[in-house]
Amino acid sequence: MVQKAKILLVDDRPENLLALEAILSALDQTLVRASSGEEALKALLTDDFAVILLDVQMPGMDGFETAAHIKRRERTRDIPIIFLTAINHGPHHTFRGYAAGAVDYISKPFDPWVLRAKVSVFVDLYMKNCQLREQASLLRLQLEGGQPASGDAKEPAGLLAELSARLAAVEEQAEALSKQLDESADAAAVATAAHLERKLTGLRRALDALEPGAGSGAGQVPSQN
Repeated sequence: MVQKAKILLVDDRPENLLALEAILSALDQTLVRASSGEEALKALLTDDFAVILLDVQMPGMDGFETAAHIKRRERTRDIPIIFLTAINHGPHHTFRGYAAGAVDYISKPFDPWVLRAKVSVFVDLYMKNCQLREQASLLRLQLEGGQPASGDAKEPAGLLAELSARLAAVEEQAEALSKQLDESADAAAVATAAHLERKLTGLRRALDALEPGAGSGAGQVPSQN
């Protein structure tokens, strides 16, 4: 059973949160509400999120300050942030959003189809990263002399073949996603996809190094950071 991704919606106005839920419900992911920056930071302490939709204009801690806190934390700094704002003060205001760590900056009223498409891209990237972490975890488990979580014992060669096949499926999906992003010309999403591809390349090299006759460095697994 595939675990759903979590999407954090941050806005101090309940009607805006309701509208976002209506737009994003078609993605069939888990939508989590936060009515303030403080509430968003608390949610980020315990849960992992694929993407954050963050309102700029909020009383108390505004979107810029909230984003700054998110980017300072080791656990949350790589989560994509899409800023939503009802006002547009020109390029300087937009630049402040990107400087705060946003991957996108959308002015209200926004096109529901465009917003859903952008969020969908980051959900897909998150899912691919989760699959990649699972492959790396299984590989490390074998290298440490353990067994797969399912309890199905496999010979090393058989396990490597299974890992290689599963990784190939992820690589194929990532390649298709990258081609789709090239057509959309979303620079932030393209950069995130490139980061995923680098991780996939590192894991593929690790698997290749474990093949019989690969050399003395076979026991080392490259970092996936």
